[in-house]
Amino acid sequence: MRKLTMLYCAVFLAVVTFASCVSCGVSNKTIVRMQHLEENVDHPTSIEELKEAIAKYQKRVADIQLAETQVGIWYKILGTRYLDNKMYGEAMKSFQSALEYYPNNQNLYYWVGICAGYMSHAALDFEGTGSSTRKMNYLKLSEEAYKRAIEIEPRFASALYAIGVLYTFELDECEKAIPYLETLLTIEKRHLDGMFVLARAYYATYQFDKAVEMYDRIIETTKSADTKATAEENKRTALDAAYSYGN
Repeated sequence: MRKLTMLYCAVFLAVVTFASCVSCGVSNKTIVRMQHLEENVDHPTSIEELKEAIAKYQKRVADIQLAETQVGIWYKILGTRYLDNKMYGEAMKSFQSALEYYPNNQNLYYWVGICAGYMSHAALDFEGTGSSTRKMNYLKLSEEAYKRAIEIEPRFASALYAIGVLYTFELDECEKAIPYLETLLTIEKRHLDGMFVLARAYYATYQFDKAVEMYDRIIETTKSADTKATAEENKRTALDAAYSYGN
């Protein structure tokens, strides 16, 4: 553990030194010379010297790769800590940084989507312009993040549910929510929250018969008296709407 800590410190100092050199206008030749001195490899010529130089630089690359891998993990951990404390803006920044190390991690995109959704509620029109651009930007970011997570893992139940909620209750695009929620219920057949959102999406798109069927499914699935009562009430509303719409 002590050796690993020393390694991270060394990498950090190397980065700081590099940044300092660049900011002070030191040429690339000077930086390369500093690296040669550190590795004790200047201008290898013989086969033995070349092999030795390759081995030393390979070890340096491996050390840096190990350190950067750990940095990516730390950003993920930091993001979840911020998320636990409902500091959604800072959490989103941390997950964004983590994505630079893990661009194909579906969980990171999902968390970005969650944070962006919460931030949309904090995107107030402080200037009093009457514009909702900031709010919509966050909502579209949330949509993009969920879609990317599902692209990486098509059976990612949490992302399927989240984008269904987003389309149904935030973006008012219920027709887009339906295929995601239907896929969710093929994966998690007893996902009651998903059933409620899907029933709502069916209702909002005038598919009242399907909404009634979904409420029946909830009634058959749940063991909660309150949940069953809510589903029965919503079912009556859907039946009334179907009757009115049919006439």
